[in-house]
Amino acid sequence: MLGRIVGVIAILAVFFAIVCGNLTALAPAVLDGASDAVTLTVSLTGMMCLWCGVLRVLKEAGAIRALTRMIKPLLRLFFPQAAKYPDIAEDVAANLAANLLGVGNAATPLALSAMKRLKAVSEEGERASPDMITLAVMNTASFSLVPSTVLTLLRSAGASDPFAVVLPIWI
Repeated sequence: MLGRIVGVIAILAVFFAIVCGNLTALAPAVLDGASDAVTLTVSLTGMMCLWCGVLRVLKEAGAIRALTRMIKPLLRLFFPQAAKYPDIAEDVAANLAANLLGVGNAATPLALSAMKRLKAVSEEGERASPDMITLAVMNTASFSLVPSTVLTLLRSAGASDPFAVVLPIWI
């Protein structure tokens, strides 16, 4: 389906370039757009790799375990099933930490791991357990204290002060 949508957009771009007399500007625009897309992808990948590495180091150092102990009351409230299993609770806590840092891409592997483990201990059969639904909703809601992805996008777009948006985002 996505391929069809992109195909229609490409055909429309060529059509309107011909109709508007801008066919000579189409090729440079396509090449510039492709170059900018690669640059943006590399920027976002670098940020995601950094935070995945930081989270991995924190997990290996035991900081995620300490974070899990600190937020155990919240985990019991929102994830009662996960709170019973230390490994699952750590994955959920790490996922929440990644989301708070605004790096949803780095949080995704943690969420997938937590979901697999929650499914393994679920008593719901093929249906999603309440903990799984809560985790999916919290990952979709995109709450964050530090909007790292937004900051990376602003920086790669050439913003002189990308951090100027942090306070308005918090508000």
